[in-house]
Amino acid sequence: MKATWDIPKEMLDNRNLFNNDFYQRFTLRKASQPLRLNESVTKDYLFPTFYGDVSCAVAVFMCSYEKAVALIAEQLSPGIVPVRMTRGRALVAFSCYEYKNVMSVRPYNEIAIAIPVMVDPACNVPVLPMISDSFSRFGYYIAGMPVTSKENTIRGRKIWGLPKVTQDIDIYREDRNCIVKAMDNKGDTYLSLSIPTDGTPTKFDVSSFLYSQREGKLLQGRTDFLATFNVKKNMRLLFKKDVKPESPCIKLGGTSFAPLLKRLEIEESPFQTRYAEHMSACFDLPNVPAPQWLQNLPVSNYKLDDEAGMK
Repeated sequence: MKATWDIPKEMLDNRNLFNNDFYQRFTLRKASQPLRLNESVTKDYLFPTFYGDVSCAVAVFMCSYEKAVALIAEQLSPGIVPVRMTRGRALVAFSCYEYKNVMSVRPYNEIAIAIPVMVDPACNVPVLPMISDSFSRFGYYIAGMPVTSKENTIRGRKIWGLPKVTQDIDIYREDRNCIVKAMDNKGDTYLSLSIPTDGTPTKFDVSSFLYSQREGKLLQGRTDFLATFNVKKNMRLLFKKDVKPESPCIKLGGTSFAPLLKRLEIEESPFQTRYAEHMSACFDLPNVPAPQWLQNLPVSNYKLDDEAGMK
């Protein structure tokens, strides 16, 4: 999908598309003030933002725990640490979305590059936060988020402090795989993923938190989704490092988010893959103010580049 750089003055009138039982769980409301998108366009969105008929392909990889710790401390807070996995590793997940219906907004594609984290944990228990719902301070740090919509780049940065960049993202199916390609502003592919569309059907009804910072303050944003995913797991990776796949699942170039991803020393074989169609999802406003325990953490001096993603 080619990036859309124009920002329409009017919001889409598509609220009628979001009427299944999932959306009935949430009460729509407006933010404290409308969002100014540019000199001529200001919009008063409803939250949480609803997403319907979403196609989602996810690939989760092992990476260096030490490198992930350093990245999060640099960009977010040293008080937020990756979930510890076996053999000195953490996880990084690539969640690739085709948002076919978005409340008040045109469709777009997006890739969320996320590291599972624990916030100021008394004890960073290995592995368990990934399989148990009992860890209240579990969530995700978004290390990168290319998106095909300039409007949503601005929304993500101004509302949540997310590192969104407007770029072309192609998502298509080929030989029982979902192929995902993210391109830099010159049109060169810097991230390529091949994610299986088959697997064991597994229902997910999940609520979790994304952690970010905006203007020197840590934020916590809640996200919810419901779908049946086809899941493949590679549990032997808990005991083995650097297993080579039969065919590459991830390829990195040299531009945009690729140098950051190479710092993480991502292994080639996916630990888990998931694929779903017709997912229902939503993303709420961040807690303002954030919970007291989050406010007490130190915040890094990292600032998003305001020019990133500008055409």
